[in-house]
Amino acid sequence: MITTNASSLILRQGELARAGLALPVGLRQPQQIVFYGANAEIYGQGEKAGTLYQVEYGAVRIYRLLADGRRQISAFHVAGEVFGFESDVHHHFFAEAICPSGIRIFSQPIDPQLAGDILPVAIAALVRVQEHLLVIGRQSASERVAAFLIDMMDRQGGLPEIELPMSRADIADYLGLTIETVSRAFSKFKVKGAIRLRGARMVEILRPQSLRAICS
Repeated sequence: MITTNASSLILRQGELARAGLALPVGLRQPQQIVFYGANAEIYGQGEKAGTLYQVEYGAVRIYRLLADGRRQISAFHVAGEVFGFESDVHHHFFAEAICPSGIRIFSQPIDPQLAGDILPVAIAALVRVQEHLLVIGRQSASERVAAFLIDMMDRQGGLPEIELPMSRADIADYLGLTIETVSRAFSKFKVKGAIRLRGARMVEILRPQSLRAICS
């Protein structure tokens, strides 16, 4: 875990703006950024809450271990997104960096102006969770994977080429599917010409309207 000042990452923020993404919440107030390696824990279930986190670059998974040892991923967070919201004083989930990531940390008390900026971000995160519950509760495997790809595209500025820093196992645990089912869905969309796979971590969305029709 390494720290640096946010001023060294202005170029990254400019890249986000050009991609059509919202600039990080704390842009007006450069703060220290903590670097986490791949699979490094940011906070654990049961630890004291009260701190908010924002992804400067990289990606984060939020998950809980079930009683039978299985892992259920409840959310992914990519550049610009804020996480760590809790209803009480303890974390109810684990947060881990999926890949090498820079995380901006906002300790309490949060500046009032910054709190105003964070509120719409928190509401958007809540809406995303509600939509995710509908996806895994009512949709078929293909519909879940299609909805996931569209969601990731929308969250990365609507650009056709999207980065998927998470593994197929992560996607499976997020969608309540097996790795094999996720891989079959990707292959199916590729054969139909809806996507093009550019390695394990890059996907080009060729026909977003087809994917939206599948999950609508």
